[in-house]
Amino acid sequence: MPGTDLRVIYKIAAIATILMLVIIPLQIVAFIAAPIPVSTAEWFDLMNSQPLLGLFHADFFLMVNNLLIVTIYLAFYHSLKQVNKGLLQVAIVLGLVGIAAYVSSNKTFELFALAKEYAGAALESERLILLAAGKAALAGWQGTAFDVYYVLNGITLIVVSALMLRQPAYGKTTAVIGLVAGFFMAIPSTAGLIGLIFSLVSLIPWYLFAIRFCGVFIKFYQGRLDASAK
Repeated sequence: MPGTDLRVIYKIAAIATILMLVIIPLQIVAFIAAPIPVSTAEWFDLMNSQPLLGLFHADFFLMVNNLLIVTIYLAFYHSLKQVNKGLLQVAIVLGLVGIAAYVSSNKTFELFALAKEYAGAALESERLILLAAGKAALAGWQGTAFDVYYVLNGITLIVVSALMLRQPAYGKTTAVIGLVAGFFMAIPSTAGLIGLIFSLVSLIPWYLFAIRFCGVFIKFYQGRLDASAK
């Protein structure tokens, strides 16, 4: 049975996974309900008229998901370190670096602030300056940092899933689903049509993968499974 401290980690990771499983469908509904703005002016209008939808489209909740994944990575580490601790450490660090890069690149609140200023601007010259600032923010949001986050976390997912093949607690089916999700995450969503297709397809195996490893976390917490067993 895992120590008390580790059981707390698995409990927190399970709760984080459940929250993530709730957020993902809401994100899909938001994207179906309204298209993502194309121009900076459209972004500002959305932020001012429908702030909740603006949060979804600006990937605020994706950022929340990534912060939840940090606790999930911690649970992965403690449940898989007996398999290959060194390789796992490298994979987890890469994933955390990617998440840090993404969080620092997200421009949700900058866009909200600029949109508010834009709505209150009286002069056309002020509005043009704010539009330029918004365009720069949008370019920085889905630029290099986003691609780094995407690729590094894809690598992390592939390594973690491969190690699960040697951890009976997760089972081979869970590991294979994770590998499939990692494969479709190999290309960033910003990489044109193929990137968009891969990112959408990856949601299916990732969601199934999350359901399955959440169940394992719960069993670790309850003491029904032993992460040290091989």
